[in-house]
Amino acid sequence: MTVLFENSCEASFEFDMERQAERLVAFVCDYVKCPYEVEASVTMVNQEQIQEMNQEFRKIDRVTDVLSFPMMNYDTPCDFDGDSFIQSMSVSIETEELVLGDVVLCADVIRNQAKEYGHSELREFSFLVVHSLLHLFGYDHMEEGERVQMEKEQNVIMEKLNILR
Repeated sequence: MTVLFENSCEASFEFDMERQAERLVAFVCDYVKCPYEVEASVTMVNQEQIQEMNQEFRKIDRVTDVLSFPMMNYDTPCDFDGDSFIQSMSVSIETEELVLGDVVLCADVIRNQAKEYGHSELREFSFLVVHSLLHLFGYDHMEEGERVQMEKEQNVIMEKLNILR
């Protein structure tokens, strides 16, 4: 497993972001029974950077907490045998690992949301990484049924990690 971690805004928290990202990627991969060794990118940015990315890629001109950029398509979440997955499968030339995609987090929003929701910055960071990783595995929340399923998976993962509110 390779986690390419970049802290482009030089944010700091009371925990090791890179180690926590690696732990979360490994755990979620095991949880969804991913049959491949994986590579994922996790980048920490500031509000200006994430707003620019949100505008560029989603046409939404506002700050957000996390953006997910999956490399593969899935017929259903975590369907590693489906035609969409097989046809869109991306493998790193350097690591020969399955490239899941990119997670982009906003440090300022993590801090603000942790305060707003009354939990730790570690919990907020972890929740957003788990949420984004589920997107990289084909989960979504655009429709009610999808939202319910994704929230259920997020909650189970966070409980299993023992990272609670």
